[in-house]
Amino acid sequence: MKELAAVKSEPQAGMATMPAAGTVQEVDPRRVLEISKNEVSMRSQSRIYSGWKTLQPMLLPTGFAIVFLLVWQLDGFHRLFKLERYQLPIPSAIAASIKDNADLLWSYSLYTGTEILGGCLIGSLLGLAAAVVTSMFPNAGKGAITLLASLNAVPIVALAPVMNNWFGDGVSSKIAIVSVMTMATMAISAFKGLRSIQPAYLDLMHAYAARRSTVFLKLRFRAAQPAIFTALKINMSTSIIGAIVGEFFISSKGLGFLLSDQIKLGNMPLAWSCIAIAAALGIILYYVVQLVERFIIPWHVSHRSPH
Repeated sequence: MKELAAVKSEPQAGMATMPAAGTVQEVDPRRVLEISKNEVSMRSQSRIYSGWKTLQPMLLPTGFAIVFLLVWQLDGFHRLFKLERYQLPIPSAIAASIKDNADLLWSYSLYTGTEILGGCLIGSLLGLAAAVVTSMFPNAGKGAITLLASLNAVPIVALAPVMNNWFGDGVSSKIAIVSVMTMATMAISAFKGLRSIQPAYLDLMHAYAARRSTVFLKLRFRAAQPAIFTALKINMSTSIIGAIVGEFFISSKGLGFLLSDQIKLGNMPLAWSCIAIAAALGIILYYVVQLVERFIIPWHVSHRSPH
């Protein structure tokens, strides 16, 4: 019995003895410091990885742009296409022209920007309204959407003089041109998004006895939002083309007017300054739409971070 009691009193091999109740276990400060350092290291590595994943999509376009401008600055394209600098100004000359004519370019950019934003918003709203109406009557709506799509076949060269004749040479005619050019794209994309609903979702809404307005707002319109934002991105680029080409005909202000006028005068650095600003406007407006899209529909698959 004494031997059995002795065996029970000994701790089993491989098992740590538990501290007695009421006793305070001694903590090794070096061990605590090591754990803290590891946590800080892991957090910093996580932040670096997150920042790298954010910057990674921008590295390739930025690097390509730097190489492109460097080759241009060193007359690489001039040698390739046998051009002179008065035909294709180098980036430093264009930047100097922008600096020397900053006030004029800023004023004309605001003028053209008003035409771009006004026409894009009006045309997109009209196209969205047309898509909503036609989606309620799908059989007749397909024919109406086809008629709207024919607007894209009308060339700007033919549309611009007509709009200038109707609305004059001010901002209104350019807004009208941009509106016509952007309406069809929005109507087609939104109509497709509103009608591309899985039957199981519609059956579920009908099983809940949902009203037609509820089905539209909670299901159809929500499902069409990615298509609507895709159309907005396309319309931003189309709006710039429409506004600038419209200013080529009858206008006394704007980037398109200044571009046409300076080409006639042979002032190519200033003409290319208009092109550069128009391109910058397009990039900025595109990313503005993308940011709004990310805020409104963060659930869409295009905004999920890759694993």
